[in-house]
Formats: sequence, structure tokens, C-alpha cells
Amino acid sequence: MLVADQYYRQVPVADQYYRQVPSRPPKWGDIREETVTAVFWVLVVFATVTCLFMAWALGANSNSPPFAPAIGANAISTMRAALLVGILAAAGAVAQGGAISETVGTDLIRTVSITPLAATAGLLVAASFMILGVYTGYPVPAAFATTGAMVGVGLSLGGDPAFGTYQRLVTFWMLVPPTSGGMAYLTATLLRRDDIPETIGVPVLAAIVGGILANIRLGVVPHPTRAQGSVAEWVSIAFGSPTVLGVAVLVPIVTVLFAVSGFVFIRRRTRQSVEGGIRTFLVILGSVVAFSSGGSQVGLATGPLENLYGVELGLPGVALLGVGAGGILAGAWMGAPRLLQATSREYAQLGVRRSIAALVPGFIIAQVAITLGIPISFNNIIISGVIGGGLAAGAAGVSRRKIGVTIGFWLLTLVTSIAIGFGLYQVLSMLLGME
Repeated sequence: MLVADQYYRQVPVADQYYRQVPSRPPKWGDIREETVTAVFWVLVVFATVTCLFMAWALGANSNSPPFAPAIGANAISTMRAALLVGILAAAGAVAQGGAISETVGTDLIRTVSITPLAATAGLLVAASFMILGVYTGYPVPAAFATTGAMVGVGLSLGGDPAFGTYQRLVTFWMLVPPTSGGMAYLTATLLRRDDIPETIGVPVLAAIVGGILANIRLGVVPHPTRAQGSVAEWVSIAFGSPTVLGVAVLVPIVTVLFAVSGFVFIRRRTRQSVEGGIRTFLVILGSVVAFSSGGSQVGLATGPLENLYGVELGLPGVALLGVGAGGILAGAWMGAPRLLQATSREYAQLGVRRSIAALVPGFIIAQVAITLGIPISFNNIIISGVIGGGLAAGAAGVSRRKIGVTIGFWLLTLVTSIAIGFGLYQVLSMLLGME
């Protein structure tokens, strides 16, 4: 039976098979639509590659410091540390990266959605700042570069500033240095006290870390009202815990159990050997900090593509986080060994106790930022912690000039990334004739 509509005619092929061919030449609208579709997919590929590069740079640079003290203390080899950094940071990216990624992708600009071209422009600017930091040696904060670039391209799209989000981000960023430095100062002071033996001081820190681990939010833990839940909340919901003043009774109980477990384990190790216990704690602390750094950093690479992957391509959020996690994993495995060797020597000069003092605040602040969905630069937290630990040792190794240069470069990065993001999107939009 031969069937043809008004736009097609049938052409016999091999006497018994038929194919349909257009009875009219293609219109200009058809050609333009195909061209636009091709350009769209080219932008999707290019934006994804840029996202992977950004994640690679973060994996190679921002995720390495957590294990440097353990290497400096001969608690773990460089290659084994690099392997663990990649795996743990990638796992943290998938399990905890969603909140910050959403903030970067949807909360920095109002009234418009980030287009593929705008996302590509923003990622190019942020990645360029990362490259600049690598070649110049200046501490470029990835969170400032990405946030500024996305604000710039969003304003260039015609969007309205999200002043409420900006106020929240700036407030948190301003609190990070004194908070991280202050916590590191107190931690280093605790570890330096002669009346508090290390068989007590180090296990106390392990108890604090254990208690926090019970309450960190993970994408793999179900929750009835949120995308992420904690182990303590899951146990409470599973056993139908009653609430007191709005808090489930089992949540603090699970928290205490985790804290006690951490205290007992590290105390047992330190009583057998103080140095051996400290080395064990350094490996555990480096592991949880590396996991947290992946969760706090991946959103800087994936956030600009939130609208592209989630809305235009209709993919689940875990697919985009998986792309970022893959980039972080590759960056950690390819770049971490060299950086770990360099930074381990620096941490060895700091000493084990000052290193612990710098990493504990890093873990706590990173988890707070993940919970609040605030993009942060992990290296900024570590630098502040190192300064605080140095002050506890009598300001040894703390350079006021270096601190001033670092802060100045952070501010310069934020302002210039906004301007460059705005201008680059305008240029690309004009050259390609699309938004």
C-alpha cells in the first residue's frame, strides 16, 4: 500500500521498496533551525570540556593539601595519598556537591537563566584565573573567580543582581579568615599545653570530628524533605525517634556515639604510641578533609551548567556532579603527587600539631559551607588556619606583607572576574549572533 502526504512523493527503489523524498526544496527556516541545533550541541560539548578542565584544576590544586601533613609525618606515602585524594574528593563531589552547585548556577542572578553560551563564557573566565594562579604562583581563590564570572555573564544577559545572595556570601567569606584562624589558634594552643597530654588532646579533636561526621549531609542518605540527609537523621527517622523542642532525641545520641567512638579509637592508638596515634589521626583527618573539599569545590565547576544539564538537557543532578567528580578524580591523580611532595615539605616545617590545627577548622568550615550552599575556596580556609596556628606559636612564619598581598589578590580576583565575564559574554554573543 502506497501512502504519501502533501509534502512527499514516492520514488520506487528496487521495484518493491519505497522511500519518501521531499517534494519541495528546504526552506531557509529549516536550514537555520538545523544550524542553531548544531551550534547548541557544539556549545554543550565545549561547555562540558571547560567544566571538566575546571574540575581537573580544582582536583590538582585545591584537594591536595589535606594529606600533606600525613606525608610530612611519614604516615602515608605520596602515591597512596594521591590515590586516596582522588577517590575521596570524587566521592565527596557526588555525595555533597549539589547545594553549592545549585547556588552558583541559579542563585547568583535573578530573572534570567544561564544560557549555554553564558555558561561557557563564565567557565572560560574562571578557568583562566586558575591558570593565571598556577603560572604566577599567586593564591587565586576559585570561589571568587567562579562567582564573579557568573555574576558578570548574568548581568550581561540582562539579569538582575541577587543582592540577598551576595550579602550572604560576602558575610560568610569575611567570617572565614577570623573563624578559621581563631579555631586553629585554639587548637594549636590546646595541643601545646603541657598540662594536657597528647593522649587526651588529640582524642578530643577526634571526638569533635566524629560528632560532626554523624551530622554531615550526604546525597546517598535519604531524607523526607531534603535532597541530602545525615546518618544521625536517618537513624532517627528509621527508628521513629520522638522530638523534644523540635529536635529528634536520637540525633544527639547518635552524635555522641560517633564522638565517643572517635575518642576511644584515637586514645587507644596514642596510648600505644603517641607518634603512631598522631599519624593515624592525620590520615583520618586528611581523608575527611579531602572528602569535604570535593563536596565544597565541585560546584565551582558544575554550577554554571546547572540550567543547561538540568533544564535544557533534562538530566538528573547526579549526572552533572558525576562529570565534575570525574574531572576532580583525574586532576587529583595527575597533579596531586607533585603538589603533595611540595606541600608536604612546607607542612613538615610547620610541624604536626600546627598542621592538625590548620586542618580541623578546614573540615568544620567546609561542612558548614556545604550545608548552607555557599561556594568557598578551600585553600583560603587552610591559609587562614596556618596563620592562626602560627600565631599560637608566637607568630613564627607569619608574614604580614604576605597576608596583605593575599587578601588584595582575592579582592582583585572577584572584581576583575565580574568585569571580564560581562565583557567576554558580550563579545561571544556578538560574534556568534546568539544568546
